[in-house]
Amino acid sequence: FPKRSCSIKNLERPIGAGLPITEPSGNMVVDIGGGTTDVAVISLSGIVYSRSVRVAGNEMDDAVMQYLKRKYNLLIGERTAETIKIEIGSAFPLDKQMTMEIKGRNLIEGVPRTITIDDSEIREALSECVAMIVNAIRVALERTPPELSADISDRGIVLTGGGALLKNLDKRIREETGLPVSIADDPLASVVLGTGRMLSDFRLLRKISID
Repeated sequence: FPKRSCSIKNLERPIGAGLPITEPSGNMVVDIGGGTTDVAVISLSGIVYSRSVRVAGNEMDDAVMQYLKRKYNLLIGERTAETIKIEIGSAFPLDKQMTMEIKGRNLIEGVPRTITIDDSEIREALSECVAMIVNAIRVALERTPPELSADISDRGIVLTGGGALLKNLDKRIREETGLPVSIADDPLASVVLGTGRMLSDFRLLRKISID
């Protein structure tokens, strides 16, 4: 199957996530950052398939802001939206309902206002963003060479990047694809961990550079 060469930058996250990228087996990594979500199938230090969609953490924050503006006429800032996403945001129903008190400015009266929202509302706000990420993963699975599909079925999908911390995102993807899904041990630090591993393992760095 065709394989594109990988730059070191492209491989930092999968290495940091602990994927055996130099082996002749398929590894799927989904990197959900701030501006984009990158889905890649990697084998033998090369990218077999990659897809990038402009939906990630920033778009989720904006979706929360727009939802509260539309439903409650409440204006909040980006920092508040991110806090809401982190605290009660989810991609799949939670075992226990969560609520949060939100402070913002009423768009009609122009005065400060406080409301209480629950996790189901934020899940609704994030639903379109999550659906686009899941769809990108589906497309990647459909276009993965059959020789590597069995490997991914066994190994599953690894999530990394800050967006991987969205509650129950792994469960949502598992429900949608029927595949095992795991989150990197430290998804926020995958780039740093991957860079450190390459710098401390000359054989790994040489293997990537040659390939």
